[in-house]
Amino acid sequence: MSVEAVAIDLELEKKEILKRYRKLLASAKPYLRDNDAKLIKQAFLMSVEAHKHMRRKSGEPYIYHPIAVAQICVDEIGLGATSIICALLHDVVEDTEVTLDEISEQFGSKVAKIIDGLTKISGVFEHGSSQQAENFRKMLLTLSDDIRVILIKLADRLHNMRTLTSMARDKQLKISSETFYLYAPLAHRLGLHAIKSELEDLCLKYTEPEAYKEIAKRLKETKASREKFIQNFIRPIDKGLQDMSFKHVIKGRPKSIYSIHNKLKKSNVPFDEIYDLFAVRVILDVPKEQEKAACWAVYSMVTDHYKPNPDRLKDWISNPKSNGYESLHTTVMSSGKKGRWVEVQIRTTRMDEIAEKGFAAHWKYKGNDTRTNKAFESWLSQIREALDSSDKAQQSAVELVDDIRSSLYNEEVFVYTPKGKLIVLKEGATALDFAFEIHTEVGARCIGAKVNNKLVPLSYKLKTGDIIECMTSAKQKPSEDWLGFVVTTKAKSRIKDYIKEANKQHVIVGRDMVEHRLKILGVNVLTLEVTNQLRAYFNAKDANDLFYRFGKGYIQLDELKRWKSDRESHERKQAAKSIQEPLTNTKNLVKELKKLHGDRKDADALLIGEDMDKIDYTLAKCCNPIAGDDVFGFVTINEGIKIHRTSCPNAPELLSRHGDRVLKAVWASKIEMSFVAHLIIKGTDRMGLMNDVTRVISQDLQVNIQNLSIGVKDGIFEGKIALMVNNTGHLEKLVNSLEQVSGVVEIERGE
Repeated sequence: MSVEAVAIDLELEKKEILKRYRKLLASAKPYLRDNDAKLIKQAFLMSVEAHKHMRRKSGEPYIYHPIAVAQICVDEIGLGATSIICALLHDVVEDTEVTLDEISEQFGSKVAKIIDGLTKISGVFEHGSSQQAENFRKMLLTLSDDIRVILIKLADRLHNMRTLTSMARDKQLKISSETFYLYAPLAHRLGLHAIKSELEDLCLKYTEPEAYKEIAKRLKETKASREKFIQNFIRPIDKGLQDMSFKHVIKGRPKSIYSIHNKLKKSNVPFDEIYDLFAVRVILDVPKEQEKAACWAVYSMVTDHYKPNPDRLKDWISNPKSNGYESLHTTVMSSGKKGRWVEVQIRTTRMDEIAEKGFAAHWKYKGNDTRTNKAFESWLSQIREALDSSDKAQQSAVELVDDIRSSLYNEEVFVYTPKGKLIVLKEGATALDFAFEIHTEVGARCIGAKVNNKLVPLSYKLKTGDIIECMTSAKQKPSEDWLGFVVTTKAKSRIKDYIKEANKQHVIVGRDMVEHRLKILGVNVLTLEVTNQLRAYFNAKDANDLFYRFGKGYIQLDELKRWKSDRESHERKQAAKSIQEPLTNTKNLVKELKKLHGDRKDADALLIGEDMDKIDYTLAKCCNPIAGDDVFGFVTINEGIKIHRTSCPNAPELLSRHGDRVLKAVWASKIEMSFVAHLIIKGTDRMGLMNDVTRVISQDLQVNIQNLSIGVKDGIFEGKIALMVNNTGHLEKLVNSLEQVSGVVEIERGE
């Protein structure tokens, strides 16, 4: 390429950068006041300068990314000037020479604090910890002060997911799984429905591309008939709304690709038979004081035209979700020869804006719904308490993230104290969760409760509308059993605090016992590495859990002898391999793979079938991958590298928590191995069905059956078969043949 061509390209890029910046300013104009435009320009110029030599993996100038993040903040979340400045500068501290002090000096301490919350932690982490979890904890600490940290981070993540095509396959898996595990649930909790749905769809696109393509293809194929169906369905509703003189908009759409995929997996029905595949949204433009009556009037009109399913009525107008979501949902049966279930959502313009833009839109209407504000504040206070508790108890970041993540997707129950105070708890909360919500000491001393004046146990699951009175005793103490039924982050963290305090003595005794026995076995120092190996070997959550279990006698000291023997056997095996680096060092492992494979395509990937004599890896038993499956390698602490399917049930957790231990893995082109595949066959029972199935497998296709179990209930046959296959093509051929057997209705691959 000539110098002149490069100059022209750079000139074009400058024009494009300015074009994008001007578009951002135009979108932001309604949100700007006083000095805002000047500060945004300063932030833009600082970001352009800081990132001037940086390019994204796609080859585009890096500055496109912060501008795009700022644009999402404005257009899709509805944030203002401070957030735009932070979005433009969100990567400068992490990736360039600009410091937080410089940002604070130019833009103030508030902007600097938000950017600090968005900046990843650098450094080396204890093996068994998780860099992603540590960064997430840091972000949550800032979230408790300023929610914009998470909103900007979600905008950042959404743009990264939209531009993920140019990333390497292992990075796509890591980022997608982390997004699905942490960021989509956060978007849900913050009421960002459109962003949550898009994140889930994009995650599916990269983690299970075939499933995504198949559903997208089916939606495209059925688009014309679907649009015709929706037009016919909404015609009488539209006329009814006109007769009622409501100013309104009606939108018809299919469910998201991810939600369809979920329904396919859960219900095991074909695409054409998915329950409530369609959703119709009725949006009314009415004053705030008339909203509730108007929505119920429209519900009445809709159910005059179509028969509703009484079990599918959801009233989030009387009881809004804690993320601010308000709407009336009903599922009705369409008319015509072939009736279909259609979900109808009835809401107002205000409710629709909150449903799409979440709390950013909710702030616009703040003061109008104190209950929703209280519900969200209740969740935020739970996060603050969990963070506070984790600091006191040295709770691992991984454990903390798991606790908080569990609170993200739940619905709520609305219950009351005897004095009528509203308490919002997550669905499934018990009387004991309620007691801890009232006060830590009330929870710790609780022996039972009265719900609606009836005595109930601590494990009683609360229902919306319950009135609860806690009963306490000075002699009561929290017990480990309580962790089996409490569900709120606050109750869990407080119980763990009490138990950890009580168990400190067992931890001290256990550590002394382990150190003494290891010295007898010739291991003179209990180093961090040895502790981590023991923790992984005995499947303990952390070092304290390990020593506690020895101290309590749950693990016998004689087990240490077995651990030492297994470790020495593993070390001898490793010594025979050509790669000597510890497997925990993924970067060094990738370097060695590149040396090993030379100029080969995917030189940084583990070649399954050819590298077995040089690197210690095994196929994971949790998902039984076979040649042809989309897979990744995961570096374990004690068991070398495990090969998992990307659709493995454990994949989201492994990839999102420990992305730094993920290794690219591909199958050798000529792999001569047999794999165990599990099939679940369902159908209608008939005489000779099992014989026909085994004949197709053993005689016609000459496949070895390793294991076979069958069951028949009420005329429905279900067989579980483990068999040896060569690859996914071989398995597909087998499945196609079995589907031709009379009586077989459905075949799915098991784990």
